[in-house]
Amino acid sequence: MKIAVVYWSGTGNTEAMAQLVAEGISGAGGEAVCLTPSDFDPGQLDSYDAIAFGCPSMGTEQLEETEFEPMFQQCEPGLSGRRIALFGSYGWGDGQWMRDWADTCRADGAQLVCEPVICCEAPDEDAAEACKALGAALVG
Repeated sequence: MKIAVVYWSGTGNTEAMAQLVAEGISGAGGEAVCLTPSDFDPGQLDSYDAIAFGCPSMGTEQLEETEFEPMFQQCEPGLSGRRIALFGSYGWGDGQWMRDWADTCRADGAQLVCEPVICCEAPDEDAAEACKALGAALVG
């Protein structure tokens, strides 16, 4: 299985999570391709068997508005029936941005293969294992 890991990271925390997701994909026998929003567009959705989207919480618990959110909004019409997973880091709040994002994806008809993974700041050991499990779930 070929799986895209599409992420935006401002401080490196979500990038570290993306690398762990990719490790989980590879460890489960899949092929991970890590991409930033500027490298990915809706025309590429059909090139992958599944997609992991990663974005940190910004501002008042929302997706990053300049690069990630515009790319994601363009992808939304193509998410119906697609296997996806969500991950991201935060520095404040309680994860509302991720709950809202997951609800949006479900409303778009996407199939979330597992619960989203969030962590406060850099991924600790538990978050690292959760990211790897998320990657493996996309393969399985």
